[in-house]
Amino acid sequence: MPFPRKFPRAALRARSRSTVQNIHFRSIKFAPFAVIALFVFTNVTGFFFSPVMAPVVSAAQVETIPLDVPASGDCDLDWVIFRAGEKQGVDPRFIHAVIKQESKYDPKAVSGAGAQGLMQMMPATAKRFGLKDPFNAAENVEAGTKYLKWLLKRFDGDVSLALAGYNAGEGAVDKYKGVPPFGETQDYVKKIVTNYGKTYHPILTPADAKLAFHLVTMDSATISSGL
Repeated sequence: MPFPRKFPRAALRARSRSTVQNIHFRSIKFAPFAVIALFVFTNVTGFFFSPVMAPVVSAAQVETIPLDVPASGDCDLDWVIFRAGEKQGVDPRFIHAVIKQESKYDPKAVSGAGAQGLMQMMPATAKRFGLKDPFNAAENVEAGTKYLKWLLKRFDGDVSLALAGYNAGEGAVDKYKGVPPFGETQDYVKKIVTNYGKTYHPILTPADAKLAFHLVTMDSATISSGL
């Protein structure tokens, strides 16, 4: 029986539809296997869940100065004072009270007696605590804070005696067994104690001081990003 050279167009269209339907049926049939295979692949290899491909979620720690710590009017200086207090275990509020009384936050201040800088360090005392440039704000505050810490430790955390030593020298405090009977020193001690609001400053390690003086105020911000 001879075969026709050409199939009728209607027969070809029917056969084409049948083929497409068959392909679709096979695709649907194997879809569950494809999903299972993809699941196994991603869990075994960790491809989509690797650190490279997965979204990055991290907690950014934003450190702030507590609101009850005084402000100098200079944000950079406020951080210098805060950092010095953290490092030495001295309450930044106390450091602020001393600086305000000593120099009114003027880093170039010089007294008639020769005291220099923010914390009015005398040359001999500056040398004791490693201060080379008294007009460098950071260096001056660091050295002055070291001196305050030393005085607080020497006088067992008594703020009045530490301040008297800072103003008149620790030798004068020893000699008079208390705040020396000098009008300037007594007025100095009274003003700073009133401003600071405390008569006792505990002697603590820097880590313990952060908690005791409530210096840890971290605000967590969640930052998400993906590749």
